[in-house]
Amino acid sequence: MQTSQFHIGLDHADWRALVGLAISVLVALVLHFLIFQLVRRLSRRTGGQGDDLLLQAVYQPSRWLLMLLVVMAGMQGLSLGPQVAQWWTIGSAMLLAALAGWLALRVIAALRRIVELHNDVTVEDNLAARRRTTRVRILHRIAQVTILFLTIAFMLLAIPGVRAVGVTLVASAGLAALAVGAAAQPALKNLIAGIQMAFTEPIRLDDVVIVDGEWGRIEDIRLTYVVVRIWDDRRMVVPVSYFLEQPFQNWTRERADLLGTVFFHVDPSADVARIREAFVGAVKANRRWDGRVAILQVTEQRPEALELRGLLSARDAGVAFDLRCEVREAVLDFLRREMPEVFFRSRLRMEAKAERA
Repeated sequence: MQTSQFHIGLDHADWRALVGLAISVLVALVLHFLIFQLVRRLSRRTGGQGDDLLLQAVYQPSRWLLMLLVVMAGMQGLSLGPQVAQWWTIGSAMLLAALAGWLALRVIAALRRIVELHNDVTVEDNLAARRRTTRVRILHRIAQVTILFLTIAFMLLAIPGVRAVGVTLVASAGLAALAVGAAAQPALKNLIAGIQMAFTEPIRLDDVVIVDGEWGRIEDIRLTYVVVRIWDDRRMVVPVSYFLEQPFQNWTRERADLLGTVFFHVDPSADVARIREAFVGAVKANRRWDGRVAILQVTEQRPEALELRGLLSARDAGVAFDLRCEVREAVLDFLRREMPEVFFRSRLRMEAKAERA
């Protein structure tokens, strides 16, 4: 009787090989389980979460990868048809590349999580933590893109037809690269800028910045764009290249604490020393003040008014804004109650003229 080329003829030796393969897979799974149980017990003694996260990340990919390797080794002893053998060779190679890529992605994701656990950005002095977290997030996304690209490339190379086409296109690869580079110039520009940002660090996560006149915080840094959370909860999406080419303000580049200003405009005959005493007292009485700077100075004199500038300090931009508002309210309340004569007299003169008229 004629048999098709897709038919797999299994003799007694092949059946024994299949049974041996099944036993090998079962033994490999049991060994994998026992080894991971032993490593988990050892990791519990360390007290940290890093090794637990790493074990959890590699458990599933390593189990499937081990099964595939055992099956690939056991299939060598089977007499498969030529067509089935070719399909198995291609399929197993593609599956091996996919599982290896999955394992690599899980490992780098676990490493990123470990770094973030050891660098808490919610504490008050979080400059070093934000620096490390920003760098690891950018490098994590770069590694993700690289691993995905290599995984797909190795999977395609397992197909003989694709490999042959790739060899024939080597001669025209230069022109194709130029064409693709010209078409994807903005994306490549932001991609390279993202890599550069990971090491130069013009911005970091949770940095307070002013971009295009908008005050906000760096909420997320992607590979090609940055998300800025504006003070009123709007989101501004800015290309990464912007922070390397355009000027912007970073209020927390070196440290989070900063100075705030409060301006008052009073009559030229006002008692500045008394107003200064009220200002400094209001600042020192406020719980948001960090104890560094509290001073009031005359910064400008005009015929109709004096400009008084008060400087105060706080631990970060958000606290400084609230401190400025509260101190301004306290000083204005003092002036209304104790020194109403310091306000502009032009309005009083206009009212007097209106009464005489």
